[in-house]
Amino acid sequence: MPARKVMRALEALGFRPVRQKGSHLFMEHPDGRTTVVPIHPGEDIGRGLLRKIIRDAQVDEDEFLASV
Repeated sequence: MPARKVMRALEALGFRPVRQKGSHLFMEHPDGRTTVVPIHPGEDIGRGLLRKIIRDAQVDEDEFLASV
């Protein structure tokens, strides 16, 4: 899944970009949950890393995929 789609899904769930260091975007939810999305143009985020992002965000997989 492209990083842009992951960022849009997280934003739909209430996460906002906080800061970026290099190619890593730190996103935070108002309740304190955080996650990091790597942004590498032309590359998709792999299945394992996508699961880690979803787990860090403490969101159900179905809820995440519904917001894509």
